[in-house]
Amino acid sequence: MYYLCEAKKMTMEENIRYNDFAGFLSGIFPFKVQKISVNAGFTCPNRDGSRGYGGCTYCNNQTFNPDYCRTEKSVAQQLEEGKLYFAHKYPKMKYLAYFQAYTNTYGELEDLKRKYEEALQVDNVVGLVIGTRPDCMPDSLLDYLEELNRRTFLIVEYGIESTHNEILERINRGHSYECAADAIRRTSERGIRVGGHVILGLPGESEEMILQQPAQLSELPLTTLKLHQLQLIKGTRMAHEYAEHPEDFHLYDVDEYIDLVIDYIELLRSDLVLERFVSQSPKDLLIAPDWGVKNHEFSNKVRKRLRERDSWQGKRWKAISGENK
Repeated sequence: MYYLCEAKKMTMEENIRYNDFAGFLSGIFPFKVQKISVNAGFTCPNRDGSRGYGGCTYCNNQTFNPDYCRTEKSVAQQLEEGKLYFAHKYPKMKYLAYFQAYTNTYGELEDLKRKYEEALQVDNVVGLVIGTRPDCMPDSLLDYLEELNRRTFLIVEYGIESTHNEILERINRGHSYECAADAIRRTSERGIRVGGHVILGLPGESEEMILQQPAQLSELPLTTLKLHQLQLIKGTRMAHEYAEHPEDFHLYDVDEYIDLVIDYIELLRSDLVLERFVSQSPKDLLIAPDWGVKNHEFSNKVRKRLRERDSWQGKRWKAISGENK
């Protein structure tokens, strides 16, 4: 495994200074690739009583489902409608079917296989990204995904959210960090690319606790990582908690969060692919923070601040990992 030090500019562009997802995909595919979200009608064990009720306190899946993602539509129909959004701009675009809503490995094996295979039959779909929980990955499904990974591009993306169990309990996540680490390792051992997702700024999680995460995550065999700021969404239990006790929350302003992101990625293993830093929820659902900054605008701000600080991904990783310089 290669770690950056003074040779940082040899492996990433000077104007980026971190391993971005677009660069990762361009190293795999000889054409432009775009993810298209799919709502395949799954539920969640943290909602139906298998693990708990009510779901995670921050969760409202309407925040990331495009209009075409409706469960009354088939997987193939959703993908075809999603393709129309990009086709006029990029007629040669290829696509990854992103099983995003709720827990996309929570179901009977044959039903899961049918939905994944349906997606791969759609023209110009060249792979799958499957979002799920770490407590919903049985060995029988891993057996199938291992075989699937041999014939198509595949990422299994786990919601980690925090490396601190007391925070996971507070947000009613329904699993421990150890569960997440185990699922990531078991998936990687099958040769499958593994993604992770964390939320920065959860209630009760101090900045010191947040900056303990990169070292822990860097020890896991993750391929990609998403960072998101905490957002308070209407209709969630967390929104009610915020209304009752706003003093329990620290909502970052955009410049403060940019510096937190840079501090965070300085401590990350340098070969991790960073897919995104922020999430954008619909304005009619968002309570706070409302930055009015699009994802690409935020990434540009991060790149500018990295140059200003002469910083880069993995800058402090060697110091904390004990690697010899």
